[in-house]
Amino acid sequence: MTSEELAIVRAAFAKQICAVAGVADNVALERAFRTVRREDFLGSDPWQIIDFSRSPARLPANDPVYAYQDALFVLSSWRGVNNGGPSLHARLLSALAPQPGDTVVHLGAGTGYYTAILAELVGPKGRVIAIEIDEALVRIARPALQSYANVELVVDDATDWPKDKVDGIYINFASLSPRDRWIDGLADRGRLVIPLGVPGKPMRPAGPRFSRHGAAFLLQRMATGFSAAQICPAYFVHAEGRAGNDDSGETERLQEAFRRSGAEFVRSFIWRSPADASRCWISSPHWALSYDPLKT
Repeated sequence: MTSEELAIVRAAFAKQICAVAGVADNVALERAFRTVRREDFLGSDPWQIIDFSRSPARLPANDPVYAYQDALFVLSSWRGVNNGGPSLHARLLSALAPQPGDTVVHLGAGTGYYTAILAELVGPKGRVIAIEIDEALVRIARPALQSYANVELVVDDATDWPKDKVDGIYINFASLSPRDRWIDGLADRGRLVIPLGVPGKPMRPAGPRFSRHGAAFLLQRMATGFSAAQICPAYFVHAEGRAGNDDSGETERLQEAFRRSGAEFVRSFIWRSPADASRCWISSPHWALSYDPLKT
C-alpha cells in the first residue's frame, strides 16, 4: 500500500480501537493511535499473531497493513511477551489520562509502541521515561523511538522507578502488589495504572507466567490519601526481576480477593496505614483496596 493508503488504514484503526474500548470521545487518544506507526515496533522477525485456540499464526509477510487490527503480536515467545491488545491499552491509557506537559514513567515498555502513544499524549513539553528489563526488546524500541525527543529509554528493573515525583505511571505487566517507588513517586494528583494478577503455572520450567485472575486499577494521589477504582479485567504476563518476586502471602490474599469478587466496588487505596479488612476487597500488611470512598 502507498503511504497515503496506509494513513487511511491507520486512521480507521484508531477510530475503531477507541470505539471498541468505549473511549470514542477521547480525541487526543484517537489522534495518537492514528499517528504512531505500529509496524515500527514489531521487529524484523516474521510476524506472528497470538491465537489462543492454537499456536501463534504466522502472517504471510511483514506487511504493515496487518498491524492495524485489535490483535496481539508476538515479541518474545520464550518470555511470553506480546505487544499488547490495542483496545485494552486504549481503555487503560484513557483512564491514566496523560495531559500535555506531564511526566510519565512507562514500566514494562517492551518495544515501545505504547511509549510512543504516551509521548504523543504528553506532547513536546512533556516527558516519557520508558523502563524495560529486556535488552533484546530495547534494541527494537530504540530506533523506533528515536524521533521522539521527549522519550528517555532505560534498561532497568521496574522496582527502581520512578526516581522523582511524576504525574503518571503506566505499568504493562502483572504484579501481586504495588511497590514503594510506584506509590511514593506519584506527585500531587499523580495517577497510576497497575494490573494486579494472580500468576498461573509457567508454560514450561522457568517459563513465563500469565495471570489466571487479573484486573487493572487506577490509583490517584489526593490531598487526603489515594482514590482507587477498577478499570477493567486485564491479564498480563507477570513481572520479571525484583518486581516479580512473590511477597509472603500476597498470592493467597490476591487469589482470595478475586474469588470473592467485588473489585468493581473499590473506591480507595490505603498505604502504610491501618485498614478495616471487613471493608476491603484486599487487605495486606502495608496496603489495601477499600470499598470506602476517600475522605475529603
